[in-house]
Amino acid sequence: MAAVSANKLELLQIADAVAREKSIDRSIVIAAMEDAIAKAARARYGSETDVHAEIDAKKGELRLSRHMLVVEQVENPSNQISLADARRANPGAQVGDTIADTLPPLEYGRIAAQSAKQVIVQKVREAERDRQYQEFKDRIGEIVNGIVKRVEYGSVIVDLGRGEAIVRRDEMLPREVFRNGDRVRAYIFDVRRETRGPQIFLSRTHPQFMAKLFAQEVPEIYDGIVEIKAVARDPGSRAKIGVISRDSSVDPVGACVGMRGSRVQAVVNELQGEKIDIIPWSQDIATFVVNALAPAEVAKVVIDEDRERIEVVVPDTQLSLAIGRRGQNVRLASQLTGWDIDILTEQEESERRQADFENSTRVFMEALNVDEVVGQLLASEGFSSVEELALVDPRELSSIEGFDEETASELQSRAREYLEQLEAELESKRKELGVDDALKTVPGVTSKMLVKFGENDIKTVEDLAGCATDDLVGWVERKDGEAVKHAGILDATEVSREDAEAIIMQARVVAGWISEADLAKPAEEAEAAEENPA
Repeated sequence: MAAVSANKLELLQIADAVAREKSIDRSIVIAAMEDAIAKAARARYGSETDVHAEIDAKKGELRLSRHMLVVEQVENPSNQISLADARRANPGAQVGDTIADTLPPLEYGRIAAQSAKQVIVQKVREAERDRQYQEFKDRIGEIVNGIVKRVEYGSVIVDLGRGEAIVRRDEMLPREVFRNGDRVRAYIFDVRRETRGPQIFLSRTHPQFMAKLFAQEVPEIYDGIVEIKAVARDPGSRAKIGVISRDSSVDPVGACVGMRGSRVQAVVNELQGEKIDIIPWSQDIATFVVNALAPAEVAKVVIDEDRERIEVVVPDTQLSLAIGRRGQNVRLASQLTGWDIDILTEQEESERRQADFENSTRVFMEALNVDEVVGQLLASEGFSSVEELALVDPRELSSIEGFDEETASELQSRAREYLEQLEAELESKRKELGVDDALKTVPGVTSKMLVKFGENDIKTVEDLAGCATDDLVGWVERKDGEAVKHAGILDATEVSREDAEAIIMQARVVAGWISEADLAKPAEEAEAAEENPA
């Protein structure tokens, strides 16, 4: 890189060539060259000298200048100039101004040229990385095609033409093997800035990869007539997708299957033979769960909305089909719907119903001191607890065949006596456990809860205020597609998540951590959001 002045246009030709090759802006390359030349010049004039290089973007002319700061008292002559000396060159100079001195062109030696080259390479590499990141960060969620460049420790490096991406081993389908030069189609699920440059992560196991493949094969999905509402995959083995049509004349399942299965077959081939169940999506969760468990037939569905749990009763002959090989069918249906699904046979449900009936009968016999016939009568009428019996309208009890008003009144009287006795026992247990009286003042807290709190070392209002909702009702963790339930303190008392959250917030009000006004704000915001949806 001797005498730069040899050809004024040579600098521009180099800048153009680098910009084209690396697909970056020409001005970035010129700025990198200016920095490099300035660095080489500082090696000649001294590292403290503030040397600037400018390349004319049209003519290719190079100008070197030294910037000097105007000061009252010069401490560093390399980059400072006194006010008196500055005014000789520029009578209007003031303290704090910067004066530029033009420097003569330099002959660059081999070391200076090498140093300048390193600066240019570094700057161009940074610009290239930034361009790559900017280009791909907005493409998360797209399917891309590339060619396998190399395989490293089971992961595959893919050349996308304007960047490199990686498919990690756990993002590939089981038993899938790639070799150099193979074509790969995958889903961009993450793009990150890292010290070694932007990392583009691809996946072939992501649920949305399947959704995007269907969008490519099914024009109705691309046009927005058919929408994929949910996807659940066991990569390389089986998958379920829930679809809905915005046009009543278009069958969403038929559109995805295609003529003689041509559309779904194209997706299956790309996914190494993964079997795909296409299911009509429904807003009614019971209908959707029944559809999701196909091909198994469902006899009955019982929904527990508080726990987002659904109980499905199937004929005895359909049990293995509903559960699927290694639980695959019910696991995918659970992932697809977002609800935990319990499957029972009709016989199991009948046995459980009988056990519940016998349990309720026994509870009534013991609590109310009545014979088995009365206990069975109450259980068969749908009463499941003594509390329910104590609070019901007496007319409802007296209308039961074989009961009169006097019998109903006596039963309710015994129920109340039993509950009072139970309350006294719980109160005694609470005091024994050392639970603070103040905890009783928290709205929503019952005597049964107070005993549970004491057994779990929650003895003051502050202790309860410091709890999380998960501490009280437990939480569900998904491991390998299976739902693992972690128990909470109040599990046995059957408190919903919303009630548990409300109890904790009320405890924080009682403890003085927040005010009633703070409590009202989220409720008002939620109401406003419902009235004015985005």
